[in-house]
Amino acid sequence: MKKLLKAATLGLTLTASTFALADFDKVRWQVPMGFPSSLTALGDTMPEVAKMVSDMSGGKVVLKTFEPGKLIPSLGVFENVSNGNIPAGYSWMGYEWGQIPASALFGATPFGLESQEFLAWMYHHGGDEMLKELFAPHNVYPILCGTISPEAAGWFREEMDSLDKFKGLKFRAAGVGGEIMSEFGMSVTLLPGGELYQALETGVLDATEFSMPIVDEQLGFYQVAKHYYLPGWHQPSTNQYLYVNLDKWNGLNSQTQALIENSCKAANTVALAKAEALQGAVLKSFEEKGVQLHKYSPEILNAFKEATDRVMARRSESDPMFDKVYSSMKAFQDEHRPWKNFGYLPRDFGVEDAE
Repeated sequence: MKKLLKAATLGLTLTASTFALADFDKVRWQVPMGFPSSLTALGDTMPEVAKMVSDMSGGKVVLKTFEPGKLIPSLGVFENVSNGNIPAGYSWMGYEWGQIPASALFGATPFGLESQEFLAWMYHHGGDEMLKELFAPHNVYPILCGTISPEAAGWFREEMDSLDKFKGLKFRAAGVGGEIMSEFGMSVTLLPGGELYQALETGVLDATEFSMPIVDEQLGFYQVAKHYYLPGWHQPSTNQYLYVNLDKWNGLNSQTQALIENSCKAANTVALAKAEALQGAVLKSFEEKGVQLHKYSPEILNAFKEATDRVMARRSESDPMFDKVYSSMKAFQDEHRPWKNFGYLPRDFGVEDAE
């Protein structure tokens, strides 16, 4: 018994010593966000990360979040972090794809990796290393900090039962998906989420996509468009990042860096779990509000896939880094496919019986 007590005491002493040795930097960073914190799993993840970091550092590391537009424009995180106007910011990756085309692949890849596959590729198949390589020339250190469920394909005022109906449509989209939709004659524009309801209501837009059902519900799209299309072929996962100015990042000690990166890894679990927990109930509520849920026909999905292949080939030919990232993603997708096909029940297995 005495030996056990001595061992326990030694263990507690070592644990206490480990915490005592923790030497976090004193950090006071302003972190503007690309989404309001009121948006479930999309905007409320970074405040949760800030709380984790503060709690675990005993208040030494403070990441003070700011709502969109309070410090910088909602779509200006990358630019302002890159030029050092702010130490860090939080946003979906892809708004900067005009300057860094391959960045959009990390935000979402049409017909690409789903959320759990994306995490596997990032942490075990070289994705994170390529991400850091991609942004280093722009003085930015990006950290994956919240992956969530697929987006929906969009809100429309009428049924989209033929490809001809897409021609001339004024549509909001972001990243690579927007370029692919332009292949069908759609007039694609990028607007922040907070402006979309009014744009739909006034006719500035004919239709829009933005996020997963819980977020779309919060933005009220169901009030002005009654046809909701899925699946979100253009965004099978949605990935947010903490953008950190590289000079600021390099000025932190290793313990502070580990605290922030590991908190973001925890955020991926928190965000994805929350996202998956809520969507089914929201879809049911949409139907009760008169929204018609639609699945795109195989004909339309195949047309989008063919257009995706064209756009990806064109981009890969013109941008070596885009090609490197996309080729790595596709290689992992191919490698993973047998496990995905054999390891999991088909998504429609037992659904008819359940209904």
